[in-house]
Amino acid sequence: MNRPKPNVLVLPGYQNSGVGHWQTRWEALDPTFTRVRMPDWDHPVRDAWCRTLDAAVAAADAPIVFAAHSLGCLTTAYWASRYASAAQLAKIAGALLVAVPDPAESHFPQDASGFAPVPLERLPFASLVVASTDDPYGAVPFSQSCANAWGSRWIDIGPRGHINADSGLGEWDEARDWLASLGAPAKR
Repeated sequence: MNRPKPNVLVLPGYQNSGVGHWQTRWEALDPTFTRVRMPDWDHPVRDAWCRTLDAAVAAADAPIVFAAHSLGCLTTAYWASRYASAAQLAKIAGALLVAVPDPAESHFPQDASGFAPVPLERLPFASLVVASTDDPYGAVPFSQSCANAWGSRWIDIGPRGHINADSGLGEWDEARDWLASLGAPAKR
């Protein structure tokens, strides 16, 4: 029996993911990857971001896999625990959550509103939390505690900063393999 090809919803963080970011590269490689366009990338408000994600899930066919970075990870956790209906959650096959930011860190964007405290309920879908050992926005103990609370597998990729375009990951094939393990299309 053939499973339907999942739709990948790309969830960037604060200020969006620009040229050279692995999320942007993935979208260019595969038409099943769709960026969720948040209402204000520079002044994120949790309620607006979660409602935007909810509308994107409603518009997409199941199954759906999230490819989230930074504030997109917190949006995913809030949406799953506080906004999503059971029918919406049933559409989600999994989530790749990269560089989870800690709202208590001094580098956390002061323009972001409503993202603390971080929800620590188990996610109702498979998930992976990917962390860097020198991420200025979220220390290893924080990302590990989120992974444990969310029921996620935790992956340490060593010192790669905030796991963004500056990290030099290119198309980041290893993470595409992790995404595929959650039901997303395999890299080509």
